[in-house]
Amino acid sequence: MYLCKLFKERMEEKCTYKYLSQIDYPADLRRLKVEELPALCAELRTDILKELAENPGHLGSSLGVVELTVALHYVLNTPTDRIVWDVGHQAYGHKILTGRRDRFCTNRKLHGLRPFPFPDESEYDAFCCGHASNSVSAALGMAVAARLERQKRKVVAVIGDGALSGGLAFEGINNAASTPNDMLIILNDNKMSIDQSVGGMRKYLLQLTTNTTYNDIRYKISRRLFHWGILNEDRRKGLIRFNNSVKSILTRQQNMFEGMDIRYFGPTDGHDVVELVRILRTIKDMKGPKILHILTKKGKGYGPAEENATLWHAPGKFDFESGERIKKQSDTPQPPKFQDVFGETLLELAQQNPRIVGVTPAMPTGCSMNIMMKALPDRTFDVGIAEGHAVTFSGGMAKDGLLPFCNIYSSFMQRAYDNVIHDVAIMRLPLVLCLDRAGIVGEDGPTHHGAFDMAFLRPIPNLTICSPLDEHELRRMMYTAQLPDKGTVVIRYPRGCGSQVDWHCPLEEIPVGKGRRLKEGRDVAVLSIGPIGVEAKKAIALAEEQSGGTLSIAHYDMRFLKPIDAEILDEVGRTFSRVVTIEDGVVKGGLGSAVLEYFAEHHYKNIDVDRIGIPDQFVEHGTVSQLYKICEMDAESIARKLLQKP
Repeated sequence: MYLCKLFKERMEEKCTYKYLSQIDYPADLRRLKVEELPALCAELRTDILKELAENPGHLGSSLGVVELTVALHYVLNTPTDRIVWDVGHQAYGHKILTGRRDRFCTNRKLHGLRPFPFPDESEYDAFCCGHASNSVSAALGMAVAARLERQKRKVVAVIGDGALSGGLAFEGINNAASTPNDMLIILNDNKMSIDQSVGGMRKYLLQLTTNTTYNDIRYKISRRLFHWGILNEDRRKGLIRFNNSVKSILTRQQNMFEGMDIRYFGPTDGHDVVELVRILRTIKDMKGPKILHILTKKGKGYGPAEENATLWHAPGKFDFESGERIKKQSDTPQPPKFQDVFGETLLELAQQNPRIVGVTPAMPTGCSMNIMMKALPDRTFDVGIAEGHAVTFSGGMAKDGLLPFCNIYSSFMQRAYDNVIHDVAIMRLPLVLCLDRAGIVGEDGPTHHGAFDMAFLRPIPNLTICSPLDEHELRRMMYTAQLPDKGTVVIRYPRGCGSQVDWHCPLEEIPVGKGRRLKEGRDVAVLSIGPIGVEAKKAIALAEEQSGGTLSIAHYDMRFLKPIDAEILDEVGRTFSRVVTIEDGVVKGGLGSAVLEYFAEHHYKNIDVDRIGIPDQFVEHGTVSQLYKICEMDAESIARKLLQKP
């Protein structure tokens, strides 16, 4: 009913724009005159701002590509032609122009539009793009498929300079240079990912310029050669090499892309929609791989977002007129976010231990490593969107005496799996992998839930894997992890606030592999790991109350998934015939699986084990509380499970 009400209100507002109100799909857009497109872009930008002021999402990225979005759909024959976005943060304008404007008010809401493009939602969404750096590889595959199936289909990959730091992007570009294809790569250069872009590619793009006169001449010559049939596949590479040599002389610079036989155009103003249309029309039919380098500004057209792009990447609710962000008001003090406790504790430890260094793949603000970065800039490293490199780089430092705290979002750690095994665990290197955003994360949906880390890390030898119940435990685990002879330690914790308003506590060692009994009981044993244990506490109290005092439930905070506490499991195995495990991760392979394995290996029989956690499916987007209910991980659902007879 709530979404239906939003639809109705949205439809009532639909006729407020001169141009945007005429557009339901890109075919409607193509009926406009080119000179009308700037006005349409202004309306689209306003529509995005008004929507996100009420229904928060990723603002700055989408504002920065309004003109590019309009130009692409104006020139290309979408959805037959493919646009692969990288990442989907920037695709809100794309959604609005492709039949979803009336539903855009449901973006990121439960059962509403997905947070990122996804083919199941729309035929205009060519590929899933929640994580960065995959667009070039996916688009290349589509371009090759079109070539082999003799389809006259254009394929475009839109990738930001921040995402270009990812290794997969380089692998795709390298392969595109040697595989016959007609793909167009659009490099959206705004000097940002979420924080400022870093690394050699950023410096290269800052310095890269193009001789305008030369490019104009080359456009005309290439079109003439194509018309004469000279610019065909057999002769293309020789001509491109000749062009590259001439260009190097005229511009006095070498171009990395053209050195790989990929035609390079730009850089050009990414906010000049008329010029973008002209360029795209000129180059879209050219044979061979091409790169169009456009310069944009994240948050373009909205002063507050232009001035502070990091803050306005995803600002939450705000007042559209004043630009003032609307913060939630509370009468009681609220606990800090787990990532802020991590950031403050990391600096505290680093000031005590000179061997500690910090590493993050492009998320210093998101994971709060910016706190240490500000105080100890020489000992913190933002490596860009390159999770595999972040782990191996940390391994190299650990091998030669440093103690890295490498902070990576849980869902992004999947991209560094081989690096953890080959470059860290085999050598028993002393470093700390801090997995932020573990478990259900909410509105970002299935591409971002940190569901799999416990299951995919548990089989790896030489790892210690732990998760804190609260902020105090996080501080103690971080302190323990940096002590001598602890090897590789993984600490996972969720997004958002914890449960302790006063999060300061002494930094004390926790015995590795030791859990703790939080509550005694005689009928059922609840084994939880991590902050989901707070929900378990509520559920236990609720179940015991609803049972009228006839049910007595013990609660154990396991703390460590690996090594798991054998003393607790032996105590539970000898004492209880019913056990319930609770974890904020997939039930297949995590804590519940570890408990079942232990009971089987140690011949504990006649024990009924219920596992509660993320089910064997991809969980949609919504608030954390909504998704907990769907997964039956909320206190009420857990209590019902505890009250059930085995």
